[in-house]
Amino acid sequence: MYDYSRFSDADLKECGANLAALGGGASSMEDVANKIVSYLYENITDSSGGSANALVRFYKTHPYDQLDQGLQGFAQGILGSAPSDDTNCLTMLATMGDNDDWKSRSKSNGHRAIPLASADMVAGIPMTSRLLTQFGLDVGSVIRPDPMLIGDMSAKTYNTFYVPEAVGSPYIPAQDDFVIPNGIKSVLGFGGVLSSGELFMVIMFSKASIPADVAGKFSDIGASVKEAVEPFVGNKVFA
Repeated sequence: MYDYSRFSDADLKECGANLAALGGGASSMEDVANKIVSYLYENITDSSGGSANALVRFYKTHPYDQLDQGLQGFAQGILGSAPSDDTNCLTMLATMGDNDDWKSRSKSNGHRAIPLASADMVAGIPMTSRLLTQFGLDVGSVIRPDPMLIGDMSAKTYNTFYVPEAVGSPYIPAQDDFVIPNGIKSVLGFGGVLSSGELFMVIMFSKASIPADVAGKFSDIGASVKEAVEPFVGNKVFA
């Protein structure tokens, strides 16, 4: 078990190794993603032994034309029309949290597939825009990855997305419906770029305050998550 208030380098090493191993025996990228969010939800605890995270989610960018009908419909609803087939959509692969509706992506009401149709649209989604900025990613490279740069992007270690005080933050939406009633104190995201050029990320909404030095350690955890999901690039993504 890990504690945000005293997450050590030894914890970092152990957590990373355990996450990297979750790809073994999995049947799809979604299967691995479910194991990853469950591990982080169950193993990062508070002083009472309960989960420190109210909600943990795994996302990756995925072409619109490769989404199922339900996810395509969700993306259309956000955009107001059907995106072009090659539009990258930030797609929820896995979720785990305190509420029953947060334990299955099929039950989740929002943020299931966000079409990244243009830089202007991304700029209009505060959390996504801020996340990409803090990761150190150019929005254009996420919307339409340059094949000549994918190798360099995939090899890079990215920064974390970190909001130390979630209450009142302009980057965390649904303050009255989500943040305040669920006691969200800090938000932490980490991830990277797969060999396909697709972005992946894990976002944790914590009921415990996350210190800045601990948040920084999670940039290395992104490499462990990548190790677990990378074998499914070009293979089976959805369960």
